[in-house]
Amino acid sequence: MKTKIFKFSMMFVAALALTLTSCGSDDNDPAAPTCSDGIQNGTETGVDCGGTCEPCEAEATCDDGIQNGDEEGVDCGGSSCNACTESVELTGSQTEDLTLDAANTYTLTNSFSIETGATLTIPAGTTITATAASGEETNTYIVVQKGGAINIEGTAANPVVFTSSNSTPGSWGGLVIAGDATTTKGVDATAEVGNIIYGGSNDADNSGSIDYLIINYAGAQINSESQYNGLTLYAVGSGTSISNVALLNGTDDGVEFFGGTVSASNFYMENNEDDAIDWTEGWNGTLTDAYVLHTVDGFSTAVEADGDNNNPSLVNLTCVSTVGGTALQFKKESGATITGLSLNGYDTSLDFRDGGAVTNVTIDGVVSNPALSYVADPSVDITMFSWATDTEVESNVLTGTVTADLTLDPAIDYFLEGSLSVESGATLTIPAGTRIVADVQAGTETSTYVVVQKGGAIDIQGTAAEPVIMTSANETPGDWGGLVIAGDATTTKGVDAVAEVGNIIYGGTNDMDNSGSIDYLIINFAGAQINSESQYNGLTLYAVGSMTSISNVALLNGTDDGVEFFGGTVSASNFYMENNEDDAIDWTEGWNGTLTDAYVLHTVDGFSTALEADGDNNNPTLTNLTCVSTVGGTALQFKKESGATITGLSLTGYTTSIDFRDGGAVTNVTIDGATSDPAATYAAPATVSANDFIWATGNDEAQSAILTGSVSSDLTLDATITYFLQGSLSVEEGAKLTIPAGTEIVADVEAGEATSTYIVVQKGGEIDIQGTAANPVVMTSSAETPGDWGGLVIAGNATTTKGVDAVAEVGNIIYGGTDDADSSGNIDYLIINYAGAQINSESQYNGLTLYAVGSGTTIDWVALLNGTDDGVEFFGGTVSANNFYMENNEDDAIDWTEGWNGTLTNAYVSHTVAGFSTAVEADGDNNNPSLVNLTCVSTVDGTALQFKKESGATITGLSLTGYTTNVDFRDGGAVTNVTVDGATIDPAAAYDAAATVDVATFAWATGN
Repeated sequence: MKTKIFKFSMMFVAALALTLTSCGSDDNDPAAPTCSDGIQNGTETGVDCGGTCEPCEAEATCDDGIQNGDEEGVDCGGSSCNACTESVELTGSQTEDLTLDAANTYTLTNSFSIETGATLTIPAGTTITATAASGEETNTYIVVQKGGAINIEGTAANPVVFTSSNSTPGSWGGLVIAGDATTTKGVDATAEVGNIIYGGSNDADNSGSIDYLIINYAGAQINSESQYNGLTLYAVGSGTSISNVALLNGTDDGVEFFGGTVSASNFYMENNEDDAIDWTEGWNGTLTDAYVLHTVDGFSTAVEADGDNNNPSLVNLTCVSTVGGTALQFKKESGATITGLSLNGYDTSLDFRDGGAVTNVTIDGVVSNPALSYVADPSVDITMFSWATDTEVESNVLTGTVTADLTLDPAIDYFLEGSLSVESGATLTIPAGTRIVADVQAGTETSTYVVVQKGGAIDIQGTAAEPVIMTSANETPGDWGGLVIAGDATTTKGVDAVAEVGNIIYGGTNDMDNSGSIDYLIINFAGAQINSESQYNGLTLYAVGSMTSISNVALLNGTDDGVEFFGGTVSASNFYMENNEDDAIDWTEGWNGTLTDAYVLHTVDGFSTALEADGDNNNPTLTNLTCVSTVGGTALQFKKESGATITGLSLTGYTTSIDFRDGGAVTNVTIDGATSDPAATYAAPATVSANDFIWATGNDEAQSAILTGSVSSDLTLDATITYFLQGSLSVEEGAKLTIPAGTEIVADVEAGEATSTYIVVQKGGEIDIQGTAANPVVMTSSAETPGDWGGLVIAGNATTTKGVDAVAEVGNIIYGGTDDADSSGNIDYLIINYAGAQINSESQYNGLTLYAVGSGTTIDWVALLNGTDDGVEFFGGTVSANNFYMENNEDDAIDWTEGWNGTLTNAYVSHTVAGFSTAVEADGDNNNPSLVNLTCVSTVDGTALQFKKESGATITGLSLTGYTTNVDFRDGGAVTNVTVDGATIDPAAAYDAAATVDVATFAWATGN
């Protein structure tokens, strides 16, 4: 969002420091006058006049630098000149009431403190100029101490002005007021600036009144943590009146409230380098009619709220940025009730920096939503502040008809109200970076759209860096009617057909008709519904001709189609369509152009199709079409006798690939040179990359694919794709699944399917996980809840006490054999999260389950997090593993049974949630596996090591911290089965040596 700024000049009163030397006569010699010496002497009544000289001039000359006429001083006093002025220095402490004189010039050379019991009154038109020496900026400010008062009596015609002599931001400390109201810092708190004492128990405290005040160039910096603002209000009470304040060009905040109950109104804040409005310490007043303007980048926010939430109110807040940035930021659990919010031009509308609850903030009666832009017409008119600025911010409304060529201005925010119609003979040019926001009132959705009439033209000149954006203020699908273009090409509806929307006339005989060009255009939230038979789309093309150029278009979140062709011959390329609720691509009335390089994404269920074709078949062409669904559905639907020639088709995740709804001939559609086959899935590598549309999505992981079924030949995943695991994925004997560094697999689990959603490498299959510390492979779940899915299961051919071809307790997986050197592949840098689905009390999945996996398998750097069962469980086998991190697995972190006899080296177990079973559980026959360097830490007590039956192990480098029970031989097995650092284990020993594994080595997984 961009805003145009005109006539940028700050209106403030310039201080002219005149030192009064005399307001009477010059030297007067009673002797004879000397009429030509330029001195009043002798009997002269003026300079060289009167007495025995020529007559004095009747009028003073007020600009000649001479005391003449009836002047009382040099160019001052008398009947024709301004009053004599006096230069007055403000500094030190004021212990009695003081009223300044607007005729004087005041300079602030250090701090000026209004003490308890004293009131400083500043009349309209007074100027105070800070003249801080270098290094004294933080000592130069005005402070009203607790119990003191200030009355600023400015008017719109004559505001009071506080400024600085060098006109540099941060050159002084502004105005500070300390009150006796409540603050979370308590009574008599000490401010971060000036050691000022503030805070008490009188929420109705009165520190005076402010009306029509301009503060410029304040915000002196003490250090990175402590700064002055333009206006700083420490625990100021509700009895204080503050209205009509302009805070300009500060290096810190415009206004900051430190607790207190004061309310304020009519605030204008321009180019304050930190925050325009800031509060902390539980402020709970109201700020009404505030306008924030940012035209210089590098600022922090328009509003920053911090600390406890006493729910202050903002009523009518308009914030405008021409340089992006963040509008509203809430830290900790701070919040507010906001009504009348209008944000324009910010990159981020709402930022809950510390993860505070969005419910702490309500906007226009609804819980805040960081996904919304809150673009709206200004709720505060900048002309209210013409007394402080003559800056103009222009936001243009688009409506009505365009009858002559018109070029929009990318620096202006355009609001579409009703329809905008580009008439025959006119061209609408929209430069790169222009944004048009449909400002739709309830009930006007179907009458809000842009239409290029037959004979008109549009020229959209977006770029990848600065696309043209057409969106809606409400940011809700179906808000408006999108872009409609009517052409003069042929359509089966004939000449001058009437469209189903807007009574638009289209169609003719000129297949080479030109309606202009479109490049890099995003259309969002369109698709307004007239009725069940008539709807607008994102982009609607009525009989558009082949000379029209359309490329690089993104159609997002519409309630009807992304793009629909009603006849015509136009071709288009590089289309991205995401979550359009009806069809992504639709045509009818005999369209016969070409669509090249189109990508369709569905992640919300309930849509109709990726492609719908209807009516007569003029055999259009689709070249490179990739359609991805994470929610099933139908990909391609052909009605009546419609058809197409398709090459480069890739369908992923759809329940139905091709549907000939009305029984049309399958021969009407050819796919990659062959007649279409509704029984084929057309699953293939993507022919179009979603990464080509980062300019529209801002997401370099927008491309996704479904993982399910069997992998019967080698398959390598693509790290640029987000994979959704639906059901089980089975890597069969003889096949290898390769997962490159940075790949993310998300278990997309429906209710009741947790135990059937997992990845399994069957006996004889292989997996190669190629993660790195910088880019680990991540396997997680969409719901991010422990027990969501079954994790990774590997079945090998090594020995197990269950014998050959045993059947696993999960998934009827076959495992076990005689090859202890068997290899099931490689794992490097893998994170598994939220696994451990429960079949029943006896059978569960783990994060990583290893059935008879052989020693030829390499497993290194694995993190197993937040599972409802074990982190890792070894069912027999001979595999060894290194560098394991296990956090908050609800059963056991490490578990083995069936005679596992490999080695686990450098394992770290963390328990911070109570109710887990153990850090290590060993069961069954003892094949004496080894644990080398095992560090287990609990903050919630529990059992560390548990050995069942006659299980055992050789352990070296053991460190246990925080467990209630360190060693438990549950079934009375022999303690000699377990050795620790070369000695038989002692259940009574603490084993509390220093950590043998450094948790910091797992920062790649924990982020710590």
